[in-house]
Amino acid sequence: MAIALPPQFEQRMKSMLGEQYESFIASYEKPRKYGLRINELKISVEKWLEETEMNKHIQPIPWTSTGFYYEEQERPAKHPHYQAGLYYIQEPSAMVPVELLDVKPGHRVLDLCAAPGGKSTQIASKLKNKGVLVTNDIATERTKALAKNIELAGIRNAIILNEKPENIAQAFGQYFDRILVDAPCSGEGMFRKNEEMINQWYNYSVDRCAQMQDEILKVVAQMIAPGGKLVYSTCTFSPEENESQIANFIATHEDFDVVAIEATKWGWTNGRAEWVDEDIKRKLSKERLESINGTIRLWPHLTDGEGHFVAVLQRKGHLNDQISDESIYSLEEINWSNIDLKKLNQDFKHIKHKQADKRYHSSNVMNSKKSSSKQEKGQLSQKSDINPLDLINQVFKDFVNIKFQTPMKAVMLGSRIYLQSESVPSLDKLKIVRAGWFIGEIKSSKYIPSQSFIMGISKHEMIKYISLPVHSEQLDRYLKGETLFISDEVKVAGQYEKQNGFAFILVNDYVVGIVKIVEQMLKNEIPAGWRQLN
Repeated sequence: MAIALPPQFEQRMKSMLGEQYESFIASYEKPRKYGLRINELKISVEKWLEETEMNKHIQPIPWTSTGFYYEEQERPAKHPHYQAGLYYIQEPSAMVPVELLDVKPGHRVLDLCAAPGGKSTQIASKLKNKGVLVTNDIATERTKALAKNIELAGIRNAIILNEKPENIAQAFGQYFDRILVDAPCSGEGMFRKNEEMINQWYNYSVDRCAQMQDEILKVVAQMIAPGGKLVYSTCTFSPEENESQIANFIATHEDFDVVAIEATKWGWTNGRAEWVDEDIKRKLSKERLESINGTIRLWPHLTDGEGHFVAVLQRKGHLNDQISDESIYSLEEINWSNIDLKKLNQDFKHIKHKQADKRYHSSNVMNSKKSSSKQEKGQLSQKSDINPLDLINQVFKDFVNIKFQTPMKAVMLGSRIYLQSESVPSLDKLKIVRAGWFIGEIKSSKYIPSQSFIMGISKHEMIKYISLPVHSEQLDRYLKGETLFISDEVKVAGQYEKQNGFAFILVNDYVVGIVKIVEQMLKNEIPAGWRQLN
């Protein structure tokens, strides 16, 4: 069925493309391309190709070493490897901006407009759990998908925010080595992928989007370290949101230059300096204006993907590299000074006293039992203080042996414990979705590991685990939230002393969750929101 494109859009594209217009319009009659990207935090591309059942029906995406085209009927989101976070389903052209961001392990990176998280997970794969990733989205509802995808990918070094750019800039002035702005835009490049974008195009005008992008770029400039790089991308064709946007930015920010992108392969084309608004042209020298030709456009009639625009900008100066540190840090070396142990223990004792009061006042039993309840209250005040590290160590002793590649500090928000890089400034004035790697909660003087923590653990770090075949009834039952039992098909493995307690559940070698072993029963600990419903 033909896509009903907006007449105003067709008229503008005909003027811009000239002889190529007919080929451009014809591309809307062709099927869209589907892509997935391997998560190298979990598995290498080579090993995934050995193990995947899709290897006869995929083709490499040429601009990334980790991306593959797949056939629509493959439905990779239904495979247990998706549940294990081995790959992310992503439109092929959308993989380009991060490839051009030139991320190295140890960099500090901001993904400003991040939801649902495809580009953030791609950045994290390149960081290899070193450095810092701050990933943000201004829409509160969209951060739910962002957090889920960050956690599914097993990312340890991400902070997730729900903030306006100007508020982030106050906390992170000139902090980042790399910033990605996948800007909110009129979405013209996504008309073939999602026809709903056409309706949104009528509601969100090009001019309105261009104004929003200009405001974002002004703030982002404050957060880039000297020598750092900024990648600006859109999924639209309008010059107002693309070439003119970048031209205006470099006209008002002389310490930024356009880094030319090679556009001689894969159907990419250069941006067009002649499409820059005339008023903006007058602000630029000839050389600065011509540098706009170093941006790129991806057209759906020339390349196997949807429409995109990408520009790479670099701030003048020398980048202070943080890539050289190859040290390994243990749990005991984590900085716990940010945890208010006094308040934590006061809250803990308050809860315990309330529970004892409730039991005491609701009791209608013999006086001896009432006396016992009073004695219990007295004993509570004598309990030794709790220390989160002690509680975590109790669980870790027979569960996991974990090391870190970056100096870490602990942060506690309510009952939740997060680990984040020592280099992260205070987040006190920001709206936080995840303050770092969410490793679990302290509840009733017990440490409960989180699904986020579970998904970030590799097999070589596990002390106790149960590996289930990819197409087994037991795995299906586990992913649906059912209880399992130790049997000939379900065996506990690893270097453990006590069989009871937590154990990882693997699909082959890749974690999907945990169980709590009680004798022969395996109590399913997978959260409701992580279960496979069909």
